[in-house]
Amino acid sequence: MLSALLWCIAGIVVLVAGAEVVVRAGAKVAADLGIPPLIVGLTIVAIGTSAPELAVGIEAALQGSGALAVGNIAGTNTLNLLLILGLSALIDPLALRLQTLRLDLPVMVASAFALLAMAWDGVLTRTEGAAMVAGAIVYTAVIVRLSQQESLRVKAEYIAEFGVSPRERSRVETIVNLAGLMVGITIIIIGADWLVDGGVTLARGLQISEALIGLTVVAIGTSMPELVTTIVGTIRKERDIAVGNLLGSSIYNILAILGITCLVPAGGVRFGPELVSVDIPVMALVACICGPVFFTGRRISRLEGLLFVTGYAAYLVYLVTNRT
Repeated sequence: MLSALLWCIAGIVVLVAGAEVVVRAGAKVAADLGIPPLIVGLTIVAIGTSAPELAVGIEAALQGSGALAVGNIAGTNTLNLLLILGLSALIDPLALRLQTLRLDLPVMVASAFALLAMAWDGVLTRTEGAAMVAGAIVYTAVIVRLSQQESLRVKAEYIAEFGVSPRERSRVETIVNLAGLMVGITIIIIGADWLVDGGVTLARGLQISEALIGLTVVAIGTSMPELVTTIVGTIRKERDIAVGNLLGSSIYNILAILGITCLVPAGGVRFGPELVSVDIPVMALVACICGPVFFTGRRISRLEGLLFVTGYAAYLVYLVTNRT
């Protein structure tokens, strides 16, 4: 039992380290290629910080632990929106860009309810996975289109965060950054293997569901990159990149991460009824609650941030008291 817990902890540490390498190297490669900062925040950084979820999802699917894979996504998105977004607003009231209200929020809500509809029968098929991936591609295409209207302030935030502006690096530096990206991906794969193995062993040893491990231990562990990126961005006043990363990650977790995961096993990803009846609806409800909060003055106040954090604490207490 202790050994399984240590493997979980080691896996989380390695995942966080790997995600940091992927985010940094990926952002610099994007800058080398002239990709605008807003795209980096909502795609490169968002996907990079979601890389642990992808690695864990694929590993869990290959091991036949569909509940852990789906539970990880539901738990991570709930944690992203309630705990991480709430903590960010507690540190400093969070102003929201118009694009967040017009595009990111509706896509996030639609993705959550689409997942709920597809998951109602307890299985996510390859066809449904392909549909989710297609949605991720469309969303990315829209982001690319909108990036043409990017503000100078966001560009300045990006340069301050990553220390480089587009097309300023040499070819050698680009190759080094690409190598760093590959190293980060490798580290993440190793960490995911450790975390899934440890999580499954821990669930069986404690005689609790793999879904609960996915919703708690694995979700919290794989959310560390989003937590670090958002809190650091908030402290540095780089709010566009921070919030863009957080909402972008929540969207890509469903459409890209879970979509790709569903393409791996021939029979699709299967999971228990509790995820469908409780946890995925909670994730969708939280996404809906963001609507009125976001539109009230186009900001998240400290009080609203506190309510978000309190809501996540209550959900965590429910999981611990009712699922163990």
